[in-house]
Amino acid sequence: MNILHILNDGPSGLSDRIISIQKQEFAVKVVDLSGGNVSYDELVDDIFAFDRVISW
Repeated sequence: MNILHILNDGPSGLSDRIISIQKQEFAVKVVDLSGGNVSYDELVDDIFAFDRVISW
């Protein structure tokens, strides 16, 4: 399973823990929107390409 995590306000303790646990078993990609250097075209493509999308 491929999981995409979208961090709207940057990482938090809870998101970091969940992502690290999921990385042990699944392919995980994290997009941090708070950084400002985000390709929204690539993000939209990722949303449709990944099996699960989690927005924090």
